Formats: sequence, structure tokens, C-alpha cells
Amino acid sequence: MSELVNKLSQKDHPVRISIRPEATPKALKECIDRGYVHVKFTETRGGTELGLALEMQESNFSEADFSAGQGSISLVGRLTLDYVPVKCLATIDLSSMAGRGYLVPA
Repeated sequence: MSELVNKLSQKDHPVRISIRPEATPKALKECIDRGYVHVKFTETRGGTELGLALEMQESNFSEADFSAGQGSISLVGRLTLDYVPVKCLATIDLSSMAGRGYLVPA
């Protein structure tokens, strides 16, 4: 397992939603509707941005009000990082578009 995967699997880390040109709750909702979201782990060297293919049945959007930009969501998505299949779990506060996340090697 790579050093990066090992580090991001050890505990939860600060994350931020990454959407260009601007990360807004409305833009995040559009990404969720497409089933693909970018999450950036902010405390790695230079930051580590990961594209998550969302597991909709494992994610939770019930506490979110995207139009008001309030509440929180739980994202679960799969990807491959440094040749290691992983699941990413992140909880995001819509008012700040940031939260905590970690990886679980699959």
C-alpha cells in the first residue's frame, strides 16, 4: 500500500468539496445528481483531490437543504488511488463546503 493511501486510511482528515469555477451547494447537488463528486484532502502535500463515483445507496443526503445551503451530507464513493482500490467516506457541511473524510482500502 502506498504511503498516501496508508496516511489517508489512518484517521479522518480535513476535506473540502472541489468544484470549478465555484463550489456552491447548487453545483454540488448537480454533481451528486450525475453521481460523481470531487473531494480534496487539504492536509497532504499540495492537497489530494479525488474523484468519487458515488455509492448512492450508502451516501446520505437526508439532512441537506441544498437551496438554502444548510445541513450536512455523507458521501461514500469508490476509486483507485496509487493502484489501490479504496472507498472514500466524507461528511460535508453545506454552509462551508468542508468537513472530514478518510479512506478504507477495499
